[in-house]
Amino acid sequence: MDGAFEKRKKIIYEFICDDIYVPMKLKELAVLLQVPKEQKNELKEIMDALVEEGKVCISKKGKYCKGEAKRLNGIYHAHPRGFGFVTVEGESEDIFIDEDDTGGAFQGDTVEISITGKPDGKRKEGKVVRIISRGTVKLVGLYRVQKNKNYGFVIPDNQRFLQDVFIPQERAMGAVDGHKVVAELTSYGGDGRKPEGKIVEILGHVYDPGVDILSIVKNYDLPIEFPEKVMNQAQRTPDEVSEADRYGRKDLRDWQMVTIDGEDARDLDDAVSVTRDGEYYVLGVHIADVTNYVQERSALDREALNRGTSVYLADRVIPMLPHKLSNGICSLNAGVDRLALSCIMTIDQKGVVIDHEIAETVIHVNERMTYTSVKKILEDRDPDEIGRYEKLVPMFELMEELAGILRARRHQRGSINFDFPESKMVLDENGKPLEIKPYDRNVATKIIEEFMLIANETVAEDYYWQELPFVYRTHEAPDEEKMRKLATFINNFGYTMHIGVNEIRPKEVQKLLAKVEGSPEETLISRLALRSMKQAKYTPENTGHFGLAAPYYTHFTSPIRRYPDLQIHRIIKDNLRGRMNEDKIEHYQSILPEVTKHASETERRADEAERETIKLKKAEYMEAHIGEEFEGVISGITKWGIYVELPNTVEGLVHVTNMYDDHYDYYEEHYEMIGEHTHKVYKLGQTVRVQVIGTDRLTRTVDFVFAESEQ
Repeated sequence: MDGAFEKRKKIIYEFICDDIYVPMKLKELAVLLQVPKEQKNELKEIMDALVEEGKVCISKKGKYCKGEAKRLNGIYHAHPRGFGFVTVEGESEDIFIDEDDTGGAFQGDTVEISITGKPDGKRKEGKVVRIISRGTVKLVGLYRVQKNKNYGFVIPDNQRFLQDVFIPQERAMGAVDGHKVVAELTSYGGDGRKPEGKIVEILGHVYDPGVDILSIVKNYDLPIEFPEKVMNQAQRTPDEVSEADRYGRKDLRDWQMVTIDGEDARDLDDAVSVTRDGEYYVLGVHIADVTNYVQERSALDREALNRGTSVYLADRVIPMLPHKLSNGICSLNAGVDRLALSCIMTIDQKGVVIDHEIAETVIHVNERMTYTSVKKILEDRDPDEIGRYEKLVPMFELMEELAGILRARRHQRGSINFDFPESKMVLDENGKPLEIKPYDRNVATKIIEEFMLIANETVAEDYYWQELPFVYRTHEAPDEEKMRKLATFINNFGYTMHIGVNEIRPKEVQKLLAKVEGSPEETLISRLALRSMKQAKYTPENTGHFGLAAPYYTHFTSPIRRYPDLQIHRIIKDNLRGRMNEDKIEHYQSILPEVTKHASETERRADEAERETIKLKKAEYMEAHIGEEFEGVISGITKWGIYVELPNTVEGLVHVTNMYDDHYDYYEEHYEMIGEHTHKVYKLGQTVRVQVIGTDRLTRTVDFVFAESEQ
């Protein structure tokens, strides 16, 4: 559909809106408008489009009438550039809201919108007609005092909150210029007036150690302190496993098993064991039995549900459970008895689980291993490390063998691996970043990854076929339109991807990533493929996991730090103990929709907070490198500039106003920027050289210019 179609659609809509128009059928409309016979199909397309947009409706007699614009309710998400999007349940895509149509809505508000159009090939557009409820009550920001005035302003940290908040002096709580504060909104402004508020908490001066991260914690409303009732309950938990708790459990204390985690991990919720039984492998994945100490509906349980997940920030961990449990009785520490829920799998030479058992167990971990140590044994063949863990080395070698078989089987079915580097931060005692480097994925991390995946799949499939209420980790197939765009784009590089009718297979994405591996366009195409994917979430219904090409998947392996895992442990234990009667089934069916929705929301909140702390520390780290040059890869292109990612994972922006050698035009469909006179091309995935020209901790941004050698 072209501009001429849109023009004709507009003319016809204006005609229908005229007071003299009376409802009529398509044939009558064609006669009245004197539409040639060969253009009647286009008239039908125009009327269908107007119906879809809610501008026209069809009566029971098939006559076209002027329609009331379709009204929808959803959550408003502001963009720092003024426009926004509304997420509506049941709609496959967010609805775009132009800057002039936001109706005074702020980030997180629940709004009513009317659909105003759907430009060809683009998302629906709408207009905010009513604010149903406010989503932002408090905000975190920098307090600035107006010189010689009896008021100040809070400049919000959240870039999606577009206006400063007016604070009268008597409501400033004694804050001084440069304080980071929490402000409560008392008025949302409008008609040319700024929002107003009062300061309810002073976090400290903007450059005091720790205030930067604390500001992010407060901004995302992450709960820090545990309520007194929760702490009292935590204090009453035992330090050791009692004989009564051991009773009736499968005793695995004589099994050789280890935990393998990062050096700084304290909450160890998974242990692993591997043996051979003839031609088969016996893999044990033993998970901390947290539910033994966190009873349903207890203060501990309610707080864990509220938090949803532990949050891992650059300089601190905000745990889901108090340390007495997460680092103590629930943590699978070496050398002590612990209660576990074990998934013991018999696996053949092809990586197929031919038998399994899920059991309540008591275990005794032999060693607390680190990824680094296991890597030294298996990859580096370090004689000192091998000597130190001599008795465990055969098991580690068996683990590596089995993990390789499982990985090959997963690859064969089409599981997708996006190996983008994650950041590892090294901070000093004051939170100052000393080093940023990509997180090392080695043989040990891959072993644990494979073992956790197969345990999660095995448990999910077991409970799916038992037809019991359960929590699944689901990942929908990507949006077909986005994948078709990707398929068209990769043709420019000589690649193809088969997309069936209403079906996209993970294997096709995996094959594409394998084809581009090692090529100059690998980063470009991998990123675009990732952006085409949907977000994984928790659901009570099993719809499979697209990215893993797994028909059944759950999260069973981390109950210390994720509430969904804790929830399914409770279901499994009720089932194992014969307590899954009709009342229990009804109970779980009633609570799981809300539990899974809340868990998905708290997971997204934690992810965003983690990303923001990393961006903050990256900006702070790059302050010491202003003026220096680095090689990087173009990671994003927009009409306002080019994003470049450095090998240490720092991303910065080359703003169009800082591209001095030419005027550059942005070509969205090709992810390119082209110079008007020089015809110089910058495209996604291209290697470039940049110079650091500035950083901003408050906006958590880094600014680059292209180095002279690039000009």
